Amino acid sequence: MTTRRRKELTSEDKELWAFVTREVTPLKRRRRKAEPKPPESLPEPAAGPAAKPVPKAKATAPRPAKPQVPVLPPIAPIDKHERRQVVRGTRAIDARIDLHGMRQAEAHGALRGFLAIAQMRGYSMVLVITGKGGSGGESLFSSDERGVLRRVVPQWLRMPDLRPLVLGFEEAHQGHGGGGALYVRLRRLRRSHHP
Repeated sequence: MTTRRRKELTSEDKELWAFVTREVTPLKRRRRKAEPKPPESLPEPAAGPAAKPVPKAKATAPRPAKPQVPVLPPIAPIDKHERRQVVRGTRAIDARIDLHGMRQAEAHGALRGFLAIAQMRGYSMVLVITGKGGSGGESLFSSDERGVLRRVVPQWLRMPDLRPLVLGFEEAHQGHGGGGALYVRLRRLRRSHHP
């Protein structure tokens, strides 16, 4: 077995080390927690005909706390009265986004950004246009391959990243795009009040 000899630092290395360590402050050492002492055992009673063995208490380890699962806000249908107002035009749609023609990744990013900005601006009702896809049926969840966004946007609106923004959604009226669009009701942004 060969042993290595330590290489001595040159004066240049020593100067460099002194320069580097000049402004460094050492980290505070963490104190180790003292290990808990085992409970002292009680002296055993003298053995005799009337002496019964004393059962030892079981050491129970504390149960680990269950991780708290964040509670996602529920999705609620849009109120019939409010929907009627939107359809009749007495309640305006605050903003709209047209996603059809986009790829899924692009559309998902655009939808997230749009909804976040709309919520920050205090909007409560927006229109999300997905397009109807091919010449498939009029159902919201058609299996037509060309209507990908029409199928996945409702799934996205239920996902955890958008649930804090979305209060509810449903298929739009024919006048606003029918099966190729969704009314999306946004949650109010809770503002923290600073004194």
